[in-house]
Amino acid sequence: MKNLTQLSFLLLFAVMSVAAQQEKGIIGSNNWLRNWTEFSPNKTQYGEPTQILTGNISKDTKLNKKDVYLLLGNVFVTDSTTLSIEPGTVILGDFKTNGSLTVSKGCKIVAEGTETDPIIFTSNRSVKKEGDWGGLFVLGDAPINKYGNGSSVNFGLRPSNPENISYGGQNTKDNSGILKYVRIEFAGKRTKEFGYYNALTFAGVGSETQIENVMVSYCRGNSFNIIGGNTNMSKLVSFRSSTNDYKFNYGAQSNISNSLAIRSPYISGTETSRCIYIASYDNKEEVDFAKKGTAIVARNLTLVNVSDNLASDISVGLVKAAVFIDNDASLDMGKSVISGFNPAVIFSKTIAVNSENLDRLKFTEMYFNNCKGNIFIENNSNNEDLENWYGNRAFSNVYSKGDDSETFIDLKSTTRPDYRLRINKIIASNEVELDD
Repeated sequence: MKNLTQLSFLLLFAVMSVAAQQEKGIIGSNNWLRNWTEFSPNKTQYGEPTQILTGNISKDTKLNKKDVYLLLGNVFVTDSTTLSIEPGTVILGDFKTNGSLTVSKGCKIVAEGTETDPIIFTSNRSVKKEGDWGGLFVLGDAPINKYGNGSSVNFGLRPSNPENISYGGQNTKDNSGILKYVRIEFAGKRTKEFGYYNALTFAGVGSETQIENVMVSYCRGNSFNIIGGNTNMSKLVSFRSSTNDYKFNYGAQSNISNSLAIRSPYISGTETSRCIYIASYDNKEEVDFAKKGTAIVARNLTLVNVSDNLASDISVGLVKAAVFIDNDASLDMGKSVISGFNPAVIFSKTIAVNSENLDRLKFTEMYFNNCKGNIFIENNSNNEDLENWYGNRAFSNVYSKGDDSETFIDLKSTTRPDYRLRINKIIASNEVELDD
């Protein structure tokens, strides 16, 4: 009996040790992408709209699954209103009028779909393309690092009251509602003066806002654009964005976990498009340096560039870095996978390689796979200092040259892809399962 007990203990310890080693990248005992995601959204038709949303929504309103809604022009949720959306509801962004939805500061959006009945924001065109319509803005009362306590989004929005596009304040726990099991497709329309819309913008949004299981696909602008605030986000998906998948700026204090960015060298747009772009400002003159700069904690992310011929795509300049970090910003990234980029990470040329900066730019227990170089300073081909630093055993980073088929469970499926890491054919999971 004693020997059996010892054997059981050793077996449990071994299984737990193996599982602990596999906790890089997105995790879960099951593939959490199933059922609610869609990787071929251009093949789905949702019918004609039966209801029109336009102007201001100034009293508590519920959108129902039985109807299909059209965002006609710039729509604003105002006057401390809550907009609730039933699971399975479809909202179409109008192409001609650049449909968009702005949830103003002090208001809430409660878009809580389910795994089998997600809420869908998509294009109203029969043949859908990137940038067909505007996007969603959720504006809160949490801090930003600009002078004063607030700012405003622009993008040519035309509110009846300028307060409807303002954001920022002192409430780190601001609650702007819930986005859960939501898909946003074909957003990011270009404006003449302000560039591309983003699919989903959180500006000054606080920690009480629930953000999980949100998928953005085929966006011309940034998929997720986080401006200031204190956000906690998990199980996000950015699929084939033309610009950045996740952009953090203006003092964002964000925790992002168990999330995914899937890029394609044949779709990505500008030279500066990244999976993750982290900055503390665009214009240094508008920032109060007495306030917190952007600080991101990222755990269990998978950033993958899916290519038919990676070496060729790199050689002709189609593949860029996965992560870009600008000056005065911080990143603590761990247990994540970066696969198929050129290189994996770039620091701004303004960042000096010294102990102070290296202390705020952390990469631990990472899995760098098939990247042409790992961590570099912008426009500097000599990364020996950074390689020596982050290659230290204390950081437990792993470097690999595995094919996608050997690295991930199933990237080829168009209906049920599985981007969890496969090492020695063991699924990446933080949950130990033992047979009875």
